[in-house]
Amino acid sequence: MKRVKITAVRQTVYRDLMAQYENPIEHACDMQVGQTWVSVDGCRPEGLCESAWESMCEFVQALARGEGNFYNGWMRNPMSAMISCNDGFRPMSFYLEAMAE
Repeated sequence: MKRVKITAVRQTVYRDLMAQYENPIEHACDMQVGQTWVSVDGCRPEGLCESAWESMCEFVQALARGEGNFYNGWMRNPMSAMISCNDGFRPMSFYLEAMAE
């Protein structure tokens, strides 16, 4: 199995939706753009949000098995994927890439 690097690359915040629908929450998301993690053997790295992991785990595990080319050429690097977490108020986008051995 390969190691997969996970990088938080962008977060979008929908303040209007938060004001309309969300109960006030402190520390709803503690991840920061630029933060990185490494998945070993397709496992969730320590410190990575569990909800974000649920959104990306199938892609990370496939990359760890050496699979790629998702959706027939979606990514320039076939051994990568761009995945967003499922937070509807402040989704974070993550770049996943298989690491060289």
